[in-house]
Amino acid sequence: MHMISRRHAALAGVVAAAVALGTAEPVAVLTGPRSAPLIAVGGVVVDLVPEPLKQFAIAVFGTYDKIALLVGTALLLAGFAALLGLAAARRLAVGLAGIAAFAALGVAAALTRPGADAFDALPSLVGAGLGGLTLWAFVAGPLSPDRAGADRARPERADRTGADLADREPAGTPPSTSPPPPPPPAAAAFAREEETPGGWEPARYDVPESRRRFLRGVGLLTGAAAVAGLGGHWLAGRRGVSAAREAVTLPAPATPAPPVPAGADLSLPRLAPYVTPNREFYRIDTALVVPQVDPVTWRLRIHGRVRNPIELSFDDLLARPMVERHVTLACVSNEVGGDLIGNARWLGVPIKELLDEADPEEGADQVVGRAVDGWTCGTPTSVLRDGRDALLAVGMNGEPLPVQHGFPVRMVVPGLYGYVSACKWVTELELTSFADFDAYWVPRGWSAQGPVKTQSRIDTPRARSRPAAGPVTVAGVAWAQHRGVRRVEVRVDDGPWREATLAPAVSTDTWVQWSWRWDATPGEHTLQVRATDAAGETQPERRSPVAPDGATGWHTVTVTVA
Repeated sequence: MHMISRRHAALAGVVAAAVALGTAEPVAVLTGPRSAPLIAVGGVVVDLVPEPLKQFAIAVFGTYDKIALLVGTALLLAGFAALLGLAAARRLAVGLAGIAAFAALGVAAALTRPGADAFDALPSLVGAGLGGLTLWAFVAGPLSPDRAGADRARPERADRTGADLADREPAGTPPSTSPPPPPPPAAAAFAREEETPGGWEPARYDVPESRRRFLRGVGLLTGAAAVAGLGGHWLAGRRGVSAAREAVTLPAPATPAPPVPAGADLSLPRLAPYVTPNREFYRIDTALVVPQVDPVTWRLRIHGRVRNPIELSFDDLLARPMVERHVTLACVSNEVGGDLIGNARWLGVPIKELLDEADPEEGADQVVGRAVDGWTCGTPTSVLRDGRDALLAVGMNGEPLPVQHGFPVRMVVPGLYGYVSACKWVTELELTSFADFDAYWVPRGWSAQGPVKTQSRIDTPRARSRPAAGPVTVAGVAWAQHRGVRRVEVRVDDGPWREATLAPAVSTDTWVQWSWRWDATPGEHTLQVRATDAAGETQPERRSPVAPDGATGWHTVTVTVA
């Protein structure tokens, strides 16, 4: 087989990969979105990527880290596909073997996800089959530039008989003995030597038409792959649970949340609101596609080391007395001054009541929350039973949980970082012990227990801003969930600490807004903040990274007063 150009070969490999991924999406509508090759492989990457790289991605991309991962994976795949196209141009079997290897990777990734079955292999298999067919068509089949040109080639033999020449030359013209002229450079670049009775001569091809056929094939198949991929994504959304969520009517709480006190929200520009709107609430989890859990089929099992195992349906849960509380949740990956924190009004059933009914055995000091996608968190049993408002939440800010925040049911536990307590899409609570089981993040270097550390943040003025000289309101938020904030202090340019004014808060389980009036003078200034909790512990100055149990340090901003 004659090789097509390197550029065409690389493009053929990329189009084959696009066809494979695009056609796999509609199949994944039937088998579940997590079985799509890109999502399945991406999930494995999330599980296996080194923890420092994970934290780097969160620090750089924040809540867009999953999009960045999928885009990065797609770009890497495009690079490998281009290499496969180049290999296939030399030997088609090598390129097809590469596609088979990618298919095996997709199948393995899909089948090893929690809850997978044999049908989850179908998207990768179907996509790989069509991708291999595409690669063959461009490299050796009807869309190959080499084949397209060969169909139109009319090679002329270097040695013609006298009769042949007589048919083509005027009478009386002596036969020419000079060699034929060499082919033009453009034709020579796409020529193929063919053996003829008179010897070897390059064949002259209709080069522009062969390229047009190749490029038409590229355009048509790429467009078809895009339509299939986007159509599959759209169909998956139509099969989601948005309609089921809209049909849910939340019961009135038996114990409503205390009203937000007047003055709790200072309503200053750039200051985070006291209650975070659902659309602005941070989202950090390992799910590359949001699990779609039908409340009709949802079940919660409370099992393990208990004397009375329990299984509840969604209707069973809604029939229980509901408690409504404001609780601030924070991610352990939140850097000093970061925004991976939010405060919401949650509606749910106290976990303590359910655990009391299940009656844990002695030594069952850990409750493992397990999500529908297999993710786990380990929460101290004692924390869930010490009287704090730990909830199996079904509502958020007056509406059913948003799908991306755990619909239909999630855990909310005041005073603990989310990685050890905030299990979204929860389907199991298993009683075990910390000695017997490590939840998802523990083998990856994080502490088994993660109480929230006392922290504070300056929201206004922002870093590198240019406030005018004179009175400037410095404001922000501070938090020490389930302990409460006693004091917030601010200082300028390493000067004395000045106590800020604390706004009222609903309870010790939420953050608090604070403000301080600064008579700003022209020039560059450094502002710092620190908080002290109700137990008298002041957040330390020393900076420490988020791993293994949360960041420490004073938030510092530099501004230039005009």
